Amino acid sequence: MKNLYKFIILICIAALASNCSNQHKQLKVEVFETSASGHQLTRVDEFPNMENTRVIRLFPGQKHQTVVGFGSSFTESSAWLLNQLSSEKRASVLKACFGHEGSRYSLTRTHINSCDFSLGNYSYAPVAGDTLLKNFSVEEDRNDIIPMIKEAMSVSKDGFKVIASPWTSPPWMKDNNSFVGGKLLPEYYDTWALFFSKYLSAYKNEGIDIWAITVENEPLGNGNNWESMHFTPGEMAGFIKNHLGPKLRADGHQTKILAYDQNRGDELIEWAQVIYNDREAAAFTDGFAVHWYASTYDWFPESLNFTHSLSPEKHLIQTEACVDAEVPHWKDDAWYWSEEATDWGYDWAPDDKKHLHPKYTPVFRYARDIIGCLNNHVDGWIDWNMLLDRQGGPNWAKNWCVAPVIVDVEKDEVYYTPLFYTLAHFSRYIRPGAVRIGFENDDPALMVTAVHNPDGSIAVVLLNSCDEARNFTLVLESGSAELRISARAIQTIIIPHYEKH
Repeated sequence: MKNLYKFIILICIAALASNCSNQHKQLKVEVFETSASGHQLTRVDEFPNMENTRVIRLFPGQKHQTVVGFGSSFTESSAWLLNQLSSEKRASVLKACFGHEGSRYSLTRTHINSCDFSLGNYSYAPVAGDTLLKNFSVEEDRNDIIPMIKEAMSVSKDGFKVIASPWTSPPWMKDNNSFVGGKLLPEYYDTWALFFSKYLSAYKNEGIDIWAITVENEPLGNGNNWESMHFTPGEMAGFIKNHLGPKLRADGHQTKILAYDQNRGDELIEWAQVIYNDREAAAFTDGFAVHWYASTYDWFPESLNFTHSLSPEKHLIQTEACVDAEVPHWKDDAWYWSEEATDWGYDWAPDDKKHLHPKYTPVFRYARDIIGCLNNHVDGWIDWNMLLDRQGGPNWAKNWCVAPVIVDVEKDEVYYTPLFYTLAHFSRYIRPGAVRIGFENDDPALMVTAVHNPDGSIAVVLLNSCDEARNFTLVLESGSAELRISARAIQTIIIPHYEKH
């Protein structure tokens, strides 16, 4: 019996020794950083030893949502601008966004009919009273959006998914007969569902599969400033279960349906309750789409977690985000790292919402929001326009905004802003099918998220918004690494081959 006890004790000592050995084993990592000091997705190999090292522990066994992807949007404005560039610059932009050595966008969005980032108002079904949509045509997209998507497909090695969203139905289907505002008349619910089906078929005939649609972009409205169409939660649930869902299924479309498609916050909770608690509507609904405009700093974890809790198996995708109400700063990296930007709410939010819209740092807003979303069950994140001009357009409503890529078509010049590199930290290194994993971070100054990629690698993304560098030890069961992130920086750490011990 004593020999048995001795044997057990020896086994325990050996296990502890093995664990300690792994803790001290040097973890092989690749580190890429973008910083206010000038790094642009730069590989970093030297980390000076300093005191005050904190610890970030990874737990691959703690598995959360599966990632769909990251990327940007094909708008008519972006596609039109791309057409104005030289063939060399056009190719370079698409390669930077979709190429294997570029950002490798894996999830994208486009608009159905026109939106504010179009050259003007248009519809694929302009003939009033054409309830069978015999005159339906996507001809409007053949010179810009369709060629841009198809060229991006030819550049992308891994491919990408496309989500399509309408800002409005044709005016003749609405109670105000206008592109802006108003509601879809009930007598045209079937026609509008047919419209979606015809759009999906038309794009499929062009060789473009639409992975998902949202029922309506911003159904709560946009202040009647550009294309819009209003729904209540109950109306959208009714349209999904009685018209859109059955029609798409009857016509053989496998395209996913995403509900809501507007800001996170209390409104999201209300919509999630109505649609997910309606069994028939929920059966046709594959998830919720959200936007970030309710705050420049808050990603509303309460509403995200609540929505996820109602249907944990369904998608929660951030479909639109941009630095709005600003004209782009041309070749001025420092501005994107400074706390100078203001959004629409800085001037126009009601008094009880003003605190949600302070001045902010554009790079930090992007990185904070993506990390915050990932850590609260969001499985995809899409930027708005892929590229815009120096005015922040073209935009028929003069709703000027910033994009990660800015172009000067007259000079045939392209400016990749710090926002482009910020988004690339996620799109390039967190691949579709990645599973978010658990972590512990004892440095409150750092934001962290981590995933286990399909190729076996682990990707960790950090944001340091402090004015000083931060030292930390990255700990995995197979070893550890002493690392450092620069002041005011984003960093992606790749552990190339994770093997469970």
